[in-house]
Amino acid sequence: QVQLVESGGGLVQPGGSLRLSCAASGSIFSLNGMGWYRQAPGKQRELVARISSGGSANYADSVKGRFTISRDNAKTTVYLQMDSLRPEDTAVYYCNRATGPWYPWGRGTQVTVSS
Repeated sequence: QVQLVESGGGLVQPGGSLRLSCAASGSIFSLNGMGWYRQAPGKQRELVARISSGGSANYADSVKGRFTISRDNAKTTVYLQMDSLRPEDTAVYYCNRATGPWYPWGRGTQVTVSS
C-alpha cells in the first residue's frame, strides 16, 4: 500500500515559480527512480522530469533549464522546482515511478500559469 500525495500547485503569473512536493507513504522504505508527470486538458499524460535512485536527473526538452527535480530519500519525498513558468506549463502534475510498474496515481496538483 503506497500513497502518493502531490501538493504545492496553484495559480502563478508567467515567469513565476512554484515548488511542488510529492510525499510517498505506506509500504515504502526508499524511493526508486521517480518522475513528475503532467496532463494538460485534452492531452496525454507526459513525463517531464525524472530522477534516479542515485540522484541523476533528466528532463523533457520542454522544461529543460527551467525545472529542477530533487529528492529527499529520508522523507520519501520528491520535489519539482519550477521556474520561468509559461502558460503551456498549465496542467495537473503527478508524481510516480519514472518507469512502470506505477504506484496508484494520486490526485495530482493543479498548476495554472496565467496573467
